[in-house]
Amino acid sequence: MKPTLPLEGVRIIAVEQYGAGPYGSMFLSDMGAEVIKIENPKIGGDVSRQTGPFFLGENDSYFFQTFNLNKKSLSLNLKTEEGRKVFEALVKTADAVTNNLRGDQPEKLGITYDALKHINPKIVCGHLSAYGRDNDRANWPGYDYLMQAEAGLMSLTGEPGQAPARFGVSMVDFMTGAVASLGLTAGLLGAYKTGQGRDVDVSLFDVALHQLSYPATWYLNEGHVTERVARSAHPATVPCQLYKTQDSFIFLMAMTDKFWDILMGLLNDSVLSEDRFKAVAQRRENRDVLTQEIDRVLSSHTTEYWLELLAGKIPCAPVYDLPQAMNNPYIRDIGMVRKVPHGENPDMEILGNPIKIDGQRLSGKAAVAMGDTTNELLTELGYSAEKIATLKSQGAI
Repeated sequence: MKPTLPLEGVRIIAVEQYGAGPYGSMFLSDMGAEVIKIENPKIGGDVSRQTGPFFLGENDSYFFQTFNLNKKSLSLNLKTEEGRKVFEALVKTADAVTNNLRGDQPEKLGITYDALKHINPKIVCGHLSAYGRDNDRANWPGYDYLMQAEAGLMSLTGEPGQAPARFGVSMVDFMTGAVASLGLTAGLLGAYKTGQGRDVDVSLFDVALHQLSYPATWYLNEGHVTERVARSAHPATVPCQLYKTQDSFIFLMAMTDKFWDILMGLLNDSVLSEDRFKAVAQRRENRDVLTQEIDRVLSSHTTEYWLELLAGKIPCAPVYDLPQAMNNPYIRDIGMVRKVPHGENPDMEILGNPIKIDGQRLSGKAAVAMGDTTNELLTELGYSAEKIATLKSQGAI
């Protein structure tokens, strides 16, 4: 018998597009929830269907597939009278409605708890926006990179003396999506216990700022300004940074006395074993000299040599480019690449979900064409074939 997934039987309506919202709701669909993606036929559905440069037939892309596995698609224009009726009928059957619209839009579209509780008092309404719904930026558009800039994250990224840098991918989008799904799941648990739904709000800006973590705490309480350190080093713990080998770099993290002692035994170098490097505070005070000395030792051999010697004994890693990271046999050994057959590419591969259930990776079905499950869902709600045809002619679906 096929094992059940933890969110089987949960129905979630997702008014979402592009990255942050779809990334978060895909965690829920992967774990068994029925996620019904609302796609406006007037604009061709989720804008990421048209996000290139690589496409899978008409109105589909690898970008879209990355964030929408296991979901259903309902072609529906919420701004039409008949479309609204379909939406409200669906809300009666659902556990949650989630969106990643601009902060002033959920109220205008009537997808808040206050707007829906008369239909379903247990409904949980999740709102992922750029700046939130309850302040003077509610109507501002916003994207990941802006949050990295204003929340101080760019100022901490890159090499000293160079221009501030963003993360290589949209980490604020992805973190916010994950946090939003955590909040929505908590809301669902509460609704199951009490019968009372609610609104759950998460914003890109709040999550980005929250990621400042301990540098923010240091500044708020001690006025300490954390700054970029050369070689992507940790601001306080040494050694924890990139070091030069004979042919490239290795990231080495001997962050405790235990690992430092093990490292000294493996490197067997008289200079590094001197008393001036013995304690954590001494290593921090002598960071620049220590960097030169570790570079000197590690430059005697290749990265491959040092990884073979140190891996599993000292926290360390090679610095891979994208092809090297994707061709690393380890990621397939642990199941972090999953095959998801698609009509245009039966061998399509997507990264695996990082959550395991009962020791198993979660499986995935390719994202469907826009509106692929519209007839199925409307029939379930009691719409006849004739009524469905009428809704299409009216532009509601």
